[in-house]
Amino acid sequence: MAPFETYIRLGFQHIADVNAYDHMLFLLALVATYTLREWKSVLILVTAFTIGHSLTLALSALDAVNIDSQIIEFLIPVTIFLTAMGNIVPLGTQKKKNQNLRYGLALLFGLIHGWGFSNYFKALLGAEVNRTVPLLGFNLGIELGQLLFVTAVFLMLSLITGIVKIKMRDWTLFVSGAAAGVSLILMMETKFW
Repeated sequence: MAPFETYIRLGFQHIADVNAYDHMLFLLALVATYTLREWKSVLILVTAFTIGHSLTLALSALDAVNIDSQIIEFLIPVTIFLTAMGNIVPLGTQKKKNQNLRYGLALLFGLIHGWGFSNYFKALLGAEVNRTVPLLGFNLGIELGQLLFVTAVFLMLSLITGIVKIKMRDWTLFVSGAAAGVSLILMMETKFW
């Protein structure tokens, strides 16, 4: 059995891989409306997303649920598009209600993204008998990678809003519009019909 640290590193590398840009694009859209002062809400949001994909990774590792990978590869950019559009057209008028809805959607979209990771994770497991340690390590590595990426986004945001004096709403519209545009292209590339 590979050590726990190996699975942490593999989870982290999976997020840091440029071929996983759809995951980074989702995270970028997910946090595009937040400032560094709202770090607690962002932490909860990213963790809700991690819990979602952890659940589907666990179900997949146990062969409890299998979904056609073509459908999942199409649904991943759909989650990016919906998240980006939710930034452009707010989901509600009450901030607390809107925040709770965002947490729920992050969890739901995490389920979909988890199925996207599942084939890679199953290949990593190979003949592993104990799947708990690899699953925990891989998910921890993914969470660390996500938090590092989000931290980099907030550093960039601080520079842009502090030095260049771009307004937060302009940042949100630019990032969300770009994410929506890229996700539309990805949907066309991954349509399964």
